[in-house]
Amino acid sequence: MAEALLPGLPDEIVVWEVLVRLPPKSLLRCRAVCRAWRRTTSARAFLLAHHGRQPSLPVVCGFDGYNQSILAFDHRAAAAADARLRPVARLDSEKFFCLQASCDGLLVFSATTAAWRPCLAVCNPATRQSALLRHPRDASLFGVLGMYLHRPSGEYRLLLHRTSSRPAILGHDPLPERRTGCYVSALGSDQPPRYIGGPAAAASALGFYTPALVRDCLHWSPVGSCKLVTVFDTAAESFRHMCAPIAPTKLSIFELDGKLGIYSNNNAMKVVDIWVLLNYEGEVWEHKYRVELPAAEIRGRFGVRGGRLDLSVVSAGGAVLLLLVCGQWLFCVGADGVLVDSFRLDGQKLYACGLGLKQTLVHHAFFTALEDYTVNASPFI
Repeated sequence: MAEALLPGLPDEIVVWEVLVRLPPKSLLRCRAVCRAWRRTTSARAFLLAHHGRQPSLPVVCGFDGYNQSILAFDHRAAAAADARLRPVARLDSEKFFCLQASCDGLLVFSATTAAWRPCLAVCNPATRQSALLRHPRDASLFGVLGMYLHRPSGEYRLLLHRTSSRPAILGHDPLPERRTGCYVSALGSDQPPRYIGGPAAAASALGFYTPALVRDCLHWSPVGSCKLVTVFDTAAESFRHMCAPIAPTKLSIFELDGKLGIYSNNNAMKVVDIWVLLNYEGEVWEHKYRVELPAAEIRGRFGVRGGRLDLSVVSAGGAVLLLLVCGQWLFCVGADGVLVDSFRLDGQKLYACGLGLKQTLVHHAFFTALEDYTVNASPFI
């Protein structure tokens, strides 16, 4: 008989009710207990289940004048700022990293190498792995629209938009036609980005918005005079449109526990309206919340006099939270308009990028085959 993982408890309880619920850092530490614990917590089926248990935390970026910090906001943690704003990565300023996309615990950055070649890099903050992507070879020609899991192939792919028809700055351009429009590229693939067409006229504008991934589709807020949501089916890799709520102000999109949400706010930052898509197929939206922001309280109580309050709406375990960022301050407001909490990171200029991070310890084979593959090195400093 094999020895029990934890005396007094069945292994099924220990593995699928206890270990699977641990945060990634704690799970890595518990592997040192014994070989059986290490073997159990390294199995792919377990790691996939563990990833499914992790919350999707909104990402907040900070800049201290030299280096960029990537922080994950966890509303469930203790009240201390260092517990709620978890450090994810601290980026090397010499390579000019800029966060572009996030999916299933993987982050993609634009970067500049030592040879001043614009490129894209991928990293897993939980395992501290990072590498440069082979394609596109000249990232200055492309904008990143989003990242997704292509379920038919099992590949993680980037949706790109070629922003210019000019030839590559460095090296051979593998796209002789140099058509502007949308392309897809698999992480770690030897093949150049594949042209798929798409809404060429509006694709460049989509790059200024963060998409929401719902039902294996990426969704973008209405752009400009267009009153429609742009949808990209990640399985068929094709575009379509769906209706959006009618609102007089700019709309922003987000994911709310598997459903699509949209919010709008007036220029005075006083009121936020939030809709939820109740019927996806029928495209039926419900006006769920009308939130009066405590902007006056924030400016008076915390001395935040100048600067714009940047707003993002996030899902927090079935609830809706509004994050307001201004300078070194992060404010958390409930759907009832009550100021829930506030944090200040001295020396850090904060901004919410609209991305989420759902950490993973799942092994991805493409990492070790990529250029400049490292562990515990740049972009982590």
